[in-house]
Amino acid sequence: MKGGKSKGAEAKKPDSKLSVKKKGPAAGKKPVKKEKAVKDPNKPKRPASAFFVFMEEFRKHYKEKHPNNKSVSVVGKAGGDKWKSLSDAEKAPYVAKAEKRKSEYNKNMQAYNKRMAEGANAAEEEESDKSRSEVNDEDEDDDESGEEEDDEE
Repeated sequence: MKGGKSKGAEAKKPDSKLSVKKKGPAAGKKPVKKEKAVKDPNKPKRPASAFFVFMEEFRKHYKEKHPNNKSVSVVGKAGGDKWKSLSDAEKAPYVAKAEKRKSEYNKNMQAYNKRMAEGANAAEEEESDKSRSEVNDEDEDDDESGEEEDDEE
């Protein structure tokens, strides 16, 4: 045991390649999650694209030919392959249906947005029913701690 270093001392020295570097003061904090906006159930749903219009029909035909198939992914893959193999002329009826649904959706969205704008105005009117003096009185009550007002009887 003369003057040599023991093997245990070398094992305790941390390896620089394995060490974890901390990134500033925010390293231990969790990211703040934003709350999702609540979806309005009355809002119109977006229309299906031409491919999904095609898939509605394709699923029916595929289930007739393959009644024992329970896999959704197989149907999706077969539909995608069939869609890719179609020419533009064969896709035209599905594109036309999708365009028709899109125009109906746009009309419904305009009506929905109009209702929402009217609803927002109605909510503002309900809030404005409270007289201005009552609002001012509440503000003054907060500002003035010990004084009483004659309006409160």
